Amino acid sequence: MTAARPSGSSSSKAPAKKSGAAPKGKLRIHLLDELRGFAIFCMVFYHAFFTVGYFFNIHWGYVLVNFFMPAEPYFAGLFILISGIACNLSHSNLRRGVKLALIALAVSLITFWALGDKDMIRFGILHMLAVGMILFGLIGKYLRLIPVWVGVAVNLVLFFLTYQINDRVFGLPFLFSVRMPDSWYSTQYLFMFGFPANGFSSSDYFPLMPWLFLFFVGAFLGRESVRKKYPKFAYKRHIPFFSFLGKHSLLIYLVHQPVIFGLCYAVEWFRGIWRVVGSVWSAVFF
Repeated sequence: MTAARPSGSSSSKAPAKKSGAAPKGKLRIHLLDELRGFAIFCMVFYHAFFTVGYFFNIHWGYVLVNFFMPAEPYFAGLFILISGIACNLSHSNLRRGVKLALIALAVSLITFWALGDKDMIRFGILHMLAVGMILFGLIGKYLRLIPVWVGVAVNLVLFFLTYQINDRVFGLPFLFSVRMPDSWYSTQYLFMFGFPANGFSSSDYFPLMPWLFLFFVGAFLGRESVRKKYPKFAYKRHIPFFSFLGKHSLLIYLVHQPVIFGLCYAVEWFRGIWRVVGSVWSAVFF
């Protein structure tokens, strides 16, 4: 589609658009919203199955959470990757990171109060993302000196090398592995780095190794979002539902678990009432 010519001029022409380039102006990358929305959608259902199975001891919850457990690192990783990309679109990652760190601290305190020491969230995905944003805010300008492909390659290699670090293994699957020193896992204070001690527990656990490296893979890939070099379809809205979820992902993360617990408690209460009513009915009429 060409631009209209000014009145009285027959020679002016609209500049030709480059093939595959995104339109000019401030644009929202709706594809990132949709992918993040899909990831948060999967996370909500996974946590719902986990809550039903492990907190309310309902068999089908166990079955579903164990069925979907192999997929959990993939949609969580997608969420982390997109969060790294989005850092390039923020004006102050340091401020965002500090705010998120305070929210993550509140989540830890609330889960400690509600679930107890064993089931509280000690270092979940919000804690890890907060550290990533703060680091990006502090060293982002230096990272721009590194070519995109170098940053992506190095962080991908580090991600896979440390993927099993919390299981005391360093290496690449099917190539080599090194057993990490047990002394690194003997303290209670290194769990955030991926060195959990015996007896460590956290309802949501995303240590800096390996997940921070995946975050920085996204941070390097995100440079293309600033240059507006993504394909045209990335700037179009395809699935409004997922786009909406992606735009409100933090709010959804904060409220989904209380809502799930509330629904489960409500169902348990109604089941109890129904059993009482059934018992009374049987006693009176039979």
